[in-house]
Amino acid sequence: MNAGKWLLVVWVGSLAGVGAELRQGAFHTPEEARLEMAEREKGYGTVEEWKRAAGEIRAGILEGAALSPLPERIPLDAVRRKVRKMDGYSVENVAFESVAGFFVTGNLYLPEGGGDFPVVLCPHGHWGGEDLNEHGRMREDMQRRCAALALMGCGVFAWDAVGFGESMKLGWRHDYDVEVLKLQLWNGIRALDFVLSLPGADGGRVGVTGASGGGTLTMQLAAVDERVDLTAPCVMVSSWFYGGCACESGMPVHVRPGRVANAAEMAAVFAPKPQLVISCGADWTKTVPEIEFPFLQRRYDLLGAKGMVENAHFPEGKHDYGEEKRAALYPFVARHFKLDAGEADEERVTVLKAEELLVFDEGYPLPERAMKANAVPVFR
Repeated sequence: MNAGKWLLVVWVGSLAGVGAELRQGAFHTPEEARLEMAEREKGYGTVEEWKRAAGEIRAGILEGAALSPLPERIPLDAVRRKVRKMDGYSVENVAFESVAGFFVTGNLYLPEGGGDFPVVLCPHGHWGGEDLNEHGRMREDMQRRCAALALMGCGVFAWDAVGFGESMKLGWRHDYDVEVLKLQLWNGIRALDFVLSLPGADGGRVGVTGASGGGTLTMQLAAVDERVDLTAPCVMVSSWFYGGCACESGMPVHVRPGRVANAAEMAAVFAPKPQLVISCGADWTKTVPEIEFPFLQRRYDLLGAKGMVENAHFPEGKHDYGEEKRAALYPFVARHFKLDAGEADEERVTVLKAEELLVFDEGYPLPERAMKANAVPVFR
């Protein structure tokens, strides 16, 4: 075993099964990952073999996350308040109940003028700290991305990961329970339920894009929910890094009986639908042009979808969803959703303070039925 590997193999007992193997963090070197994946690829050289493998990977994510069968979808009972009209778009503070007593808090960006519009979910990564303005959906880069997509004509929803932003303010911790992956993936499915319930939402144009941990959720959600039509996982598609947080790899979604799947293979499950893989030279996506993207191209080519997967690689780029990465996103979304990328003018975006983006406050407190922070949600 390589001395550089950390959290090599962890054995856990959970709702997903006792004695299940976890792969976390930098489980492989890039070369080890290349060899392992090449060996697995021999088993799905035909369309039928790959479709079977993709089905097993999809089922394995749900089973490993203890979401098979899917829990009952309770009424969302969405709260929409503090609507602000901006230059060409609006921002609302929104919450909904994903599971009894757990409220998902976020912001909804809508295009001006109404009519039918595509929808885009924007999960965030592990950006936090003492200042709420540096948390997830409240960060400047997230607000600019969401608002620019709205200016293009999309309905966009960004929400708090458990224990980040308003969720943290309400007392939740991100590491509160080993099954945070289950709750976050379910919150993503319910976020999709919410945006598709909006008047004018086009269920045939549904996108998901996020960076870092938000990139992991992008891939996992797109793999298990067939309603997603377009993805852009940012700085997270890797064959050798499995996510360093329990919300990404703390449940056995990668290793299932008879099947192992890394993030690149999870991303490939989305084929033949359009996918933009955004990568950089500063993290575990530095090998995307040489390892992961050629693998994805082979999966797409096999399904007759050559050209439907793209890679925007930034060798000098950082681990973020920076301006250059967002500039690659807009034309990709515009092309596939038949929009005008020229409307994505970030100079028109008004960046709001975190306090302005909160759903619950003294005037509108959290409902009494809300569960106590860090309690384990009861899925029915």
